[in-house]
Amino acid sequence: MAGSERPIVVVGASLGGAKAAQALREAGYEGGIVLIGEEHERPYERPPLSKGFLLGKEPREKIYVHPPQWYAEHDVTLRLGTPVVSIDPAAHTVTLADDGEVAYSKLLLTTGSVPRRLPVPGADQDGVLYLRRVEDSERIKAVLRPGARIAVIGAGWIGLEVAAAARSAGAHVTVLEAAELPLLRVLGREVAEVFADLHRDHGVDLRFGTQVAELTGAGGTVNGVRLGDGTLVDADAVVVGIGISPATALAEAAGLTVDNGIKTDQHLRTSDPDVYAAGDVANAFHPLFGTHLRVEHWANAVNQPQTAARAMLGEDAVYDRVPYFFSDQYDLGLEYLGYVAPGDYDQVVFRGDRAGREFIAFWLSGGRVLAGMNVNVWDVTDPIRELVRSQRVVDPARLADPDVPLDKL
Repeated sequence: MAGSERPIVVVGASLGGAKAAQALREAGYEGGIVLIGEEHERPYERPPLSKGFLLGKEPREKIYVHPPQWYAEHDVTLRLGTPVVSIDPAAHTVTLADDGEVAYSKLLLTTGSVPRRLPVPGADQDGVLYLRRVEDSERIKAVLRPGARIAVIGAGWIGLEVAAAARSAGAHVTVLEAAELPLLRVLGREVAEVFADLHRDHGVDLRFGTQVAELTGAGGTVNGVRLGDGTLVDADAVVVGIGISPATALAEAAGLTVDNGIKTDQHLRTSDPDVYAAGDVANAFHPLFGTHLRVEHWANAVNQPQTAARAMLGEDAVYDRVPYFFSDQYDLGLEYLGYVAPGDYDQVVFRGDRAGREFIAFWLSGGRVLAGMNVNVWDVTDPIRELVRSQRVVDPARLADPDVPLDKL
């Protein structure tokens, strides 16, 4: 095994990577830390890219995880603009694109995800935009002008948040989605209808059950979306949000077990005992749910690195947090806690005013709460989390009754 004088290396100078470096120092680790990222930006948070930063409500400086001096002050070697091209688990080294090599004692992969590309003719034209990095958000922000015609392909979280930002900027927005409703696979019909109504009420042209055949253009710049039925949707810009794929190429080439992400145990340890993974890229065993989960949300990038850091230092650290995410669209804010595989629930219970968009929705199976989502209702995440974690059977009628405290069910 590699000598203990070697540093801990983190590949992926992301939110997760920065939080891992912070957690290592907070845990008292005094050895070397090398944080390597292919982007030229120091680590930043991604939620503002489709929310406050995209809306122009948050300045660029607010997106960063740490101020620029933090890394030197905490003796963290930050290597930006430096892609890692390979990992050698036997030699405990990573090789960089500039032919440099960095040895490690433990390695953490926080390589994140990449947007899925739209596989149709014309998708390589100017004006076809994806949202993952800060420069992507800046490009989208530049086209969100009053009167601009924006086509959004995909009605997932990113697509809907971009649509909301575009409408708030005064643009004309058309959302194109293959499914019958937005977020249908994630939320199910009962709750997906809430988001369809929300965007219609704000003037979005929602078109469901559509297939994109090609992106039309002139002079190398997109000017429309042709659908499978021949309909043409005029567009000054097209934003594609059809999901992300975990960035597993490095791990796969290194011989690590990869299955819908880098597979890890509950300690976030991969199939190699000295290599760990966290964030979007990690398909981690979750002891509460008894299965592997890969969660593509901010909370995992914040919290998993803390577990990975402690585990790399020899603690018996387990990642068993209830999954959490949030979204903001127009005047609607939500928080979601729990995990529901598509089709695995048998009942949705609403507490509050669904039509007025002030409610909590609960997904149940056999009377047990699998997940809860509070919409414009606040300070309820703790009892929702406890309902999910407890896995106890509850009375749906009492669950729906706002006069019954959630912690008394």
